[in-house]
Amino acid sequence: MHLRPCLALLTALLANSAFASPAPAALAPLLGTIDERLAIADQVALSKWDSGKPVEDRQREREVIAGAVALAPAYKLSNEAVEQFFSAQIEANKLVQYAHLSDWHAQGKAPNDPRPDLVGQIRPQLDQLQKRLLQQLADFSPYRNDPQCPAWLAKANKTGAHAPLRELAQVRATAELCSASR
Repeated sequence: MHLRPCLALLTALLANSAFASPAPAALAPLLGTIDERLAIADQVALSKWDSGKPVEDRQREREVIAGAVALAPAYKLSNEAVEQFFSAQIEANKLVQYAHLSDWHAQGKAPNDPRPDLVGQIRPQLDQLQKRLLQQLADFSPYRNDPQCPAWLAKANKTGAHAPLRELAQVRATAELCSASR
């Protein structure tokens, strides 16, 4: 009689131990580059503050996504996966910008940080990151359908030393990275 509950507990532990396996090595570099891209959102927000331009720039977003999709075949990625991934990066970036702008409006001022030029400095940085993100997405692609993928992302997004806003943006940036059923 006592053997049955012990067996059930052991079975449950073994079934859940699959979630304890480590994330593939390809995940860390991808998340690091996503984080680099999100850090640039701070600079973009300062530029938008100074210029008074809206966060939403649909033309630029279309250009970024179209440029990434055009490169998708070179990385053996589907157009749909690349479009979805870069749309998520843009949405996460905008999330950071909106939050900063809201904070600065509440304070009546933005930080006195250096202001890189949006077109001449910031966008070229984002364009450079695009190719690295494509390669890292391609490297991670074999793991996107793994049933453990959502758990790997959840754990990685929680273990970073990020402020709550950056953690939320990281969650948004990686929300569609796994294609395993949830």
